[in-house]
Amino acid sequence: MTDKNSIRLLWRQGDSVAEIARKTGVSRDTVYKYRDMDDFSPKPPARRAQGSKLDPYRPLIESWLDDDMRSGRKQRHTAKRVHDRLVSECGADVSVSTVERCVREIRARRSAEAADAQYLDLVWGPGEAQADFGEADFYVRGMRTTLSFFVMTFPYSNVGLAQVFPGETSECVCQALRNVFEHVGGVPTKIVFDNATGVGRRVGGGVRTTELFAACSAHYGFRFRFCNPRSGNEKGSVENKVGCVRRNLFVPVPQLWDAGAFNRRLLERSLAMSDKPHWIKGERELDLFEADRLAMLGLPAKPLDCVTYVSRTADKKGKVSVGERGRHLYSTHPSLSRRRLTVGLRATTVSVYDPDSGELVCEHPRAYGMLMPI
Repeated sequence: MTDKNSIRLLWRQGDSVAEIARKTGVSRDTVYKYRDMDDFSPKPPARRAQGSKLDPYRPLIESWLDDDMRSGRKQRHTAKRVHDRLVSECGADVSVSTVERCVREIRARRSAEAADAQYLDLVWGPGEAQADFGEADFYVRGMRTTLSFFVMTFPYSNVGLAQVFPGETSECVCQALRNVFEHVGGVPTKIVFDNATGVGRRVGGGVRTTELFAACSAHYGFRFRFCNPRSGNEKGSVENKVGCVRRNLFVPVPQLWDAGAFNRRLLERSLAMSDKPHWIKGERELDLFEADRLAMLGLPAKPLDCVTYVSRTADKKGKVSVGERGRHLYSTHPSLSRRRLTVGLRATTVSVYDPDSGELVCEHPRAYGMLMPI
């Protein structure tokens, strides 16, 4: 996904196919393929006749390399040492060359992600954005509970837009981004995130993004950065807007019955908050926002399907467990008991598919923690 994103970004910058191929180290055919690709939505996993022998051990290898980030450079795993441990500790029947390719691929991906981490500019131009989550209380179908709300702000104009979700997963983040992009009619050139919640996790000095977020960035073409630790001055705009949205739009405590309808109204209400003069520039914020719009990237031909696919085995009653420690059970059909099924996780729904035909079996509202679906 890193190569795909690099190809798209370099093409937007005006590089030729030959230049992109040279910079990314891929063939021209690969450059043409991803340059012309118009949909980066995740696809349901396809059944393979035979996978790599190393596939079952890849998460273990990743964890060993993660641990290396906390060790000195002279005490880190070589590919040979990874192979020796796999053979002696796990009884793996894999060749040294296969392990070397796997370790090289993992390290190359991480190096490419770390190379994107640069110091953040504190002067914001039109079309650039910041994003963060906040929390507020809501009455969800009569029951008072705390929900997360996503805020994207454009520091140049001080315009901010909000969306409410029951969690901060990558599906929620990407769906919130899509909702905001479609409402304003464009995509920010760069988005700075306060932290890696829902987007990835920090490893050493960098952030490993989720596959879904990487697909979202490639699909819409925006650059992204993460705030440096303990650097509150880099995210002042969005932090102020989170508090402003909470005080002005969520007081008194709102009633929430239909999350989709509520979020559509919330986009209009949060945009209307900027019908006032800018606190420094004096101009109306909505007028300044026109400069933000002009600087944005265009929307792609197709919207991203913000979904993460996982495989789950149905129990003897035909139910599949999803979530941390299998906390939530979703029913399918008794005839599917003991079968391996494909589950599509979206921000507010869980879809179950037959892995052979790809047909939708059923769809349920998605539950988070102890919170009822909204």
